[in-house]
Amino acid sequence: MKWRGRRGSRNIEDRRGSRAGAIGGIGGIGLIAVLVIGYFLGIDVSPLLNNQSIGAQSSGSVEITEADQQAGEFVSVTLADTEEVWADLFRTQVGQEYNPVTLVLFKGATTSACGGANGAAGPFYCPLDKKAYLDTEFFTTLSRRLGASGDFAAAYVVAHEVAHHVQDELGILSKANNVRAQSSETQSNAISVQIELQADCFSGIWARQAQAKFGSLERGDIAEAMNAARQIGDDTLQRNAGRRPVPHTFTHGTSEQRQNWFQRGYETGDMRECDTFSARQL
Repeated sequence: MKWRGRRGSRNIEDRRGSRAGAIGGIGGIGLIAVLVIGYFLGIDVSPLLNNQSIGAQSSGSVEITEADQQAGEFVSVTLADTEEVWADLFRTQVGQEYNPVTLVLFKGATTSACGGANGAAGPFYCPLDKKAYLDTEFFTTLSRRLGASGDFAAAYVVAHEVAHHVQDELGILSKANNVRAQSSETQSNAISVQIELQADCFSGIWARQAQAKFGSLERGDIAEAMNAARQIGDDTLQRNAGRRPVPHTFTHGTSEQRQNWFQRGYETGDMRECDTFSARQL
């Protein structure tokens, strides 16, 4: 992905210079964070939390390494690309103005209107404050632990969280989550899958438009995104965690589904083609 030396976004809130304070164990705020992840994150992160504690974080300064700085610049450029792409798409396909998301960068732990956030849990979108949250260390997890390496795999993560904001702007996210709150666990999980697959489809649309508008994609970038979609499918994550896949517990879709919906968005560029809620088959 060609991103160096390009314009960055102004909608970055960088909190990596200091810790947000204690977020506690798995109870209390820590539990809220995990629930938020379950609702809004693009992957089932429970396998990542095995043998890891969500312990208290002490306040104080945090060292920002050169790798941190580079990751922040990468995210800023990717976010700027999403802003231009979605502004155009909202104007041409929706007929309304796009209000861009604010992306919060943190390191270790922070707080959101949806509760506490811990770097071990991964990125998420909070509709209560309309911000996406990302510990850039997750890119290392994505590459080393999940087998999804490459800068465009990381861009896919950013695009997916922005896609949840797009759903929020369209009123889709609130409607879906209202229904989830009144549904059985199995039904709620099924709706969650529809939410996540639509975000994957929107991510594919972004990739198509980013190439058309900026020429930023390089050979192998789409393959990186497709591999990332495969590695974070519910069935693959459960198998890699040593468990037998249990479909009714899926909250984000199988590897095949995630790849298919990303590809649909990329090939069509049409938001109407991302209606997972009306699809006869996911």
